[in-house]
Formats: sequence, structure tokens, C-alpha cells
Amino acid sequence: MITWMQRHKKWLIITIWISTIAFIGAGFVGWGQYKYGDKASAVAKVGNIEISMSELQKTYSRLYQQYNQMLQGNFDEEKAKQFGLKKQALQQLIQQALLLNLAKSYDLSVSDIELFNVIKSQKVFYKNGAFDKETYKQVLSQNRLTPKEYESSLRKDLLIKKTVALLPVKSSKNEEKIINTLLNIADKIEYKVLSENMITLNPTDKELKAFWENRKNDFMTEVSYKINFIIQKPLSQQYDNATITKFYQENRTHFKDNDGKILPLENAKEDVIKELNEKATKDAALRKYIAFKKGKLPADTEKKEATLSVSNNPFTPEALKTVEMLSMTKPYAKPLLINNTYYIFELVKINPSVVKSFEAARLEILPIYTQEKKKEKLLALANESIKTFKGKTTDFITVSDAKKLTQLSKTEAVDFLQKLFTSDKKRSFITLKDSKVVLYNILEQKLLTNKHNDGSGVINRLKSTMFNEGLIKTLQNKYQTEIFIKGL
Repeated sequence: MITWMQRHKKWLIITIWISTIAFIGAGFVGWGQYKYGDKASAVAKVGNIEISMSELQKTYSRLYQQYNQMLQGNFDEEKAKQFGLKKQALQQLIQQALLLNLAKSYDLSVSDIELFNVIKSQKVFYKNGAFDKETYKQVLSQNRLTPKEYESSLRKDLLIKKTVALLPVKSSKNEEKIINTLLNIADKIEYKVLSENMITLNPTDKELKAFWENRKNDFMTEVSYKINFIIQKPLSQQYDNATITKFYQENRTHFKDNDGKILPLENAKEDVIKELNEKATKDAALRKYIAFKKGKLPADTEKKEATLSVSNNPFTPEALKTVEMLSMTKPYAKPLLINNTYYIFELVKINPSVVKSFEAARLEILPIYTQEKKKEKLLALANESIKTFKGKTTDFITVSDAKKLTQLSKTEAVDFLQKLFTSDKKRSFITLKDSKVVLYNILEQKLLTNKHNDGSGVINRLKSTMFNEGLIKTLQNKYQTEIFIKGL
């Protein structure tokens, strides 16, 4: 499921011109902080339309919930990174902004009455069978939205729908006739499935080494970093009442109860002392950092060594990123907090990536060599067998009869039939995505008289997809897109 979704992720984003209020009922998911360019108020600008961080976070949250539902709750931040969810969210907003620019060029708008009619039709805002204003506010509040934010977003969605409605895509009678004909062509075939399991390989070191010689640069060692580091453990100090009171007064907004009210000093004292200790620990770490840079560390300071790489990291991913930013001319990193302890790193040496020896790379080479050679031998077997193979014979099947191909999974059968009915060869073979090959021979062919196929629906979906892609490309050329957010 995950592999399929990653392969088709661009089609999994909800189509922008049919979105309404899908985010109602979805929780809010964030991902931390970003660095900005010179546009602090926006993450991107498309034509005259700015995209805010708030919009990006809400779109990310909505997509996150959609994926999580599809994966039955087995979606997390790591999978979100694999899917490039942040980039998907921004891309969706950019496409929306392109269409909003087009709407603006046509002087289109959504009236307050149109907006209200849509809002009051949503059952999620009903109470006792009718739209209820208090329920409306409550539902939005539960989803971390204000009425102003929600109505602004909904107005944009309605404006996009209105704009796209001016550009309808319809099928002609001839197109429907062609599609119906294609859908009703039926073939009786003989087929046989070949898989890589039929291929046995026992590669010698000589064969593997020859393979390695041609691909040495694909088998490289990791870049690694030799470092020295010192630590600053958490401090726990005693403070007099004057110090505690002064710190509380200067930072009283840090100390609030669950309702957001500022706590009195007597209730906040424990947290005040905790913050004082955190500040003292950070100050001590900064002093150590300066002394480390100047070579003036006290004699009793313990200095440790380590070697970091992607696969060998005793710290955290953030620590590795910090070390990667260092250089031999600027080898010291400011204190980094890891599990309540500050670490101060000094870069000693960078070990660059080099070609692995054959012996070191052998375990990596073997599966790659095996996969390629099996694929090569499978195709050779298919070519040798195509004229004489004996397989299973089907009844008459159409492009929609995947379930009748019992020797293939549903996904494999769909893939095979789509390729079969676009092939112009009577006897040949078809390669499937999962390293299988299907030999086939068309024994008979006929045209069915079934008139229930939705030819217009197929045509409309196909033409709509092509039209929408073309429209977005045209708008991208017309309206300049500036992205101010870093890291995507």
C-alpha cells in the first residue's frame, strides 16, 4: 500500500477545484518552525496572491489526516517526510493561487449570500435539524479555526469552483462511440506467467567483480567526521528570594495555568527555579564554548572523541547536521542541547567519501547484480518461449475483466489488461511492474453488444485530467511564483 501511494502520490492530493470544507473534523498537525527569506508575512507569492504560513499549516494538516485515514491510522511524521507532504501542501496552495489569479482577471467573486447558503447547508453545523450559529462557532473552534479564517478559505474554494465551471469539458458522440467500442472488444487468450523465481543464479566472485569494476562509483563509503566534544550537564543551584522574585517579574508571562492565566509567584516558584537553572546551564555552556575556541579550557575538563556518519551517529540527526555545517577553518559549533545536556563540538577531520574495495562492497553488489541478471534472463526466457509456450486459456475477456485472470493478482491483472488492449501484437509478452512477464497469444476476438459502458464518463475524466494539467501549466507561465520558505 505504501509503495503504491508513493508511486502515485501526486494523484492522491484532493483535486483543488472540487474541495469544499474537507478540513472540518480533521485535527491540526504542525511540523515545527521554518526559516524565511525576505518575506516574513508569506511563504510564497503567486501573481498577486500571497500564501501565508497559516494556510500552509492547515493544508498540511488536512493532507496528513487524509493519508492517515487511507492508512488506517498508520501514518506518522516519518512517512509524511517520505511522501514529501510539506511540498505537496505548498504545491496545492500554489495551484489554488494560480486559479484565484485567473478568477481575478475575469472579475469573478463570491457574494456573501452565496457563501452563507453553502455554510448553512453543511450538516456538521446543524442542531435540532437546522443551522445553528453557536454550533458553527463551536465546530470551528474545535478545529482551531475562527469564522473569519474559515469563511475566507471557503470563499476561495467557491471562487475556484466558479472559475473552473466557466471552462467545462464535455465528450462528443463520436468520442463516446470510440470508447464504447474499445471497452467492448473482447479477446480469448492463452497466457502464461513467468517470474524471477524461475531463474536460478550462482554468481562467482569473478562475475561480481566484473560487475563492480563497471560501477565502482555506485559503491562509495560514507562521509564521516572525526570530532572532539565537551559537555555541560544540567545545573541545579540555590537561589535567594530576591533573585526568584526578580526573574518571575521579568518573565511572568512564561508561567500560566491551563486556562492561560498567569500564575501567582507562590504557585509558579518551582517552574521559576527550573527556568533559572536552565538559563544558568546555558550560560555555563556558552562560557565553555568560548573557552574551547580559545584553547583555555580548565585542565580538569573532560574532552571526548567520536566519529559521526549517517549510519554511525551516537547523538541525534540534528547533531550530525550541526557537524556537517562546520569546516576546518570554523571547526567549533555553539552548544547544542541534547536530552537536557549541552554538547559543544570541535571538527577535527573530514573523512571524504571514497570508492569501496570489492571486498567491502560485495554484500551490496550481490542483490543488485542478482536483480539485474534475473531480469535480463527472464526477458531472454520470454523471448525463447513466446512461439511455443502452452498456458491457460480464458473465456472472452475485456479490459475490465481483471478477476478472470486467476494466475495474477488484481493489480497485476489490471496492469496486464491495460497493456494487452493497447498492443497491436497477436502473440507477444508483457512486462509487469513487479518483475513478472506474461506471455500471451490472442486466440479469438469479437465485439460485444453491451451498451451499458459509461463512455462519456471515461472520456470526461480523461479530458478533464488533460485539460486541468494544461490549464495549470498555462497559468504557471502567466503568473510568476516566488517561494520564500526554505527547506522544500
